[in-house]
Amino acid sequence: MSVQGIDQLLGQLQAMSAKAAGQSTPAAEATGGADFAGLLKSSLDQVSQMQQSAQAQQAAFQAGAPEADLQDVMVSLQKASLSFQTMVQVRNKLVSAYQEVMNMQV
Repeated sequence: MSVQGIDQLLGQLQAMSAKAAGQSTPAAEATGGADFAGLLKSSLDQVSQMQQSAQAQQAAFQAGAPEADLQDVMVSLQKASLSFQTMVQVRNKLVSAYQEVMNMQV
């Protein structure tokens, strides 16, 4: 995931947070509102694609491919790890929010 991808993910998370708080964001209004499930699925797909790409680069390096550079492999593995950790934290926040809503008295 490039810096642009991380910025995009951060923007999506901020838009979702503002929407959950009842605030309207210009980005959400321009797109006609954001589908939470769609945004979450696309983020998960990006993380999955990044991990698969990093594993492919790692396998190419281990096989001795001349185009596989150790620095590029390590950077892609770190990016994949960071994006996975970010998604785990998002999941933890979603579970926490769900538990909080379920514990509310109506």
